[in-house]
Amino acid sequence: MRLSTLLLSLLALVLQEAGPASLPEKEQRRREEQSHYGESEPYSELYVGSYMVSPDDYSEVIDLSSYEELADYGDQLAEVKVTSLAPPTRISPTQSKVTPRTPLSNPTMTKPTLPGPLGSPASHAKLKRIDLTSNFISSIDNDALRLLPALQDLILPENQLVALPLLPSGIEFLDVRLNRLRSSGIQPEAFRALEKLQFLYLADNQLDSIPWPLPLNLRSLHLQNNMIETMQTDTFCDPVEHRHTRRQLEDIRLDGNPINLSLFPSAYFCLPRLPIGRFT
Repeated sequence: MRLSTLLLSLLALVLQEAGPASLPEKEQRRREEQSHYGESEPYSELYVGSYMVSPDDYSEVIDLSSYEELADYGDQLAEVKVTSLAPPTRISPTQSKVTPRTPLSNPTMTKPTLPGPLGSPASHAKLKRIDLTSNFISSIDNDALRLLPALQDLILPENQLVALPLLPSGIEFLDVRLNRLRSSGIQPEAFRALEKLQFLYLADNQLDSIPWPLPLNLRSLHLQNNMIETMQTDTFCDPVEHRHTRRQLEDIRLDGNPINLSLFPSAYFCLPRLPIGRFT
C-alpha cells in the first residue's frame, strides 16, 4: 500500500518537471494564442478551426463582385406595360344636370288616321297581311283598302275605331276586337260579299246588333262583351228553308251581352252547336 502511494507521488513529480514541453504541439499553440488574445484588441481576429479569418479579408472568402444589386421581391411581379392613358372625360355643364323623367298624369294622345290608298301600286298585288295591333287609330279612309286584292288578314285590335272601311273581297281573317266599333259604323250587308271570310272577331266593342247577313263560309263569330239585346230569327238560319244548314259555323260567342238567347229558339236550328251566352 505504501509502495503504490510512493509510486504515484513520483509520477506526479516527473509530470510537473516536464511542464509544457510534454503537451502536444497543437495544444501548446492553442494556449499561446489564447494568451496572445489577451494582449491584442478584442475581435480583431477570429479563430476558425485551423485557419484565421480577419474581418478585413471577407472578400477573399465571399466574392461579392457578381452581385450587382440586392434581390428585390418586387421584380417577381408581372410586368405591366402602360403605353398611354385615356384622356380625362370632360362633362359639359349641360351634361352634368340630369332631369328625371316624370310620367304624365293625363297624357294626351293624338289619334292618327290610316290614309288611303296604302303603299305604292306595285305592292298592292302582294300584300296579304296587315297587323296594326295596339295603336291609337281612330278612323280608316273608306277606300284605304280597296286596292289590296290579295289581302287575307286584317288585324286591328286595341285601337279606337268606330267604323269599318270597305273591305277587300279576299279577306279571310278579320280581327277588330277591343275598339269602339258601333253597329252604325258597319255598312249594310258589309260581310255578304266576303265569301272567303272564315273568322270574324268583333268582341269588346259597342255593337247593339249582330251583323247581317253573314257569309256562308264563316266558321267563327265572336261578339262577346258588346251591347246586343236582340236578334232576328233569320240571323243564322233561313226560316223558310229548314233543310238549310251551316255546318261550318261551330263557334258563336254572345256571352257578356244583355241578350237572352232562350227567347229565340228558332234561330239556331241550322247550327251544329248552340251559341255561347245567356239562356235564362
